[in-house]
Amino acid sequence: MQTTPQPDLKSGLPYRPCVGILLVNNDNNIFVGERLDTPGAWQMPQGGIDKGEAPETAALRELEEETGIKSELATIEAKTADWVLYDLPPHLLGKLWKGRYAGQKQLWFKMRFTGTDAAINIATKHPEFGRWKWSDPQEIAAEIVEFKRDVYTKVLSELL
Repeated sequence: MQTTPQPDLKSGLPYRPCVGILLVNNDNNIFVGERLDTPGAWQMPQGGIDKGEAPETAALRELEEETGIKSELATIEAKTADWVLYDLPPHLLGKLWKGRYAGQKQLWFKMRFTGTDAAINIATKHPEFGRWKWSDPQEIAAEIVEFKRDVYTKVLSELL
């Protein structure tokens, strides 16, 4: 799969290559964290793919960076068949990621968490979440910021 961002036709800006993690526990609930910079907005772990990094490696790295979960406690079970794209809303365009991207193109990975809740530590070196919880898959879309809801609906439908 190509990780080079392709330009968005409206803005002319490329999409940021990114991974997302749909982390499920033994009860098939999904990990979500409340963003520190947007209280009330919950999301699954996600982050950029570094140059030369394989998407699977990026997903495991991002999982640990955002949740403290070590890679040996998460098993990749599936990934999206293709990139899932979203555009930033106009009020964020030109502000996030130093204004270099129109949005993100993401590969999503379903991972099975094999540890206990004690292995989760969101107080990481660069924390993104203020709180976390295991959420019912039917409730997630309502908790997510509006401009990402279509992405979450697609990912949940494809990977669950």
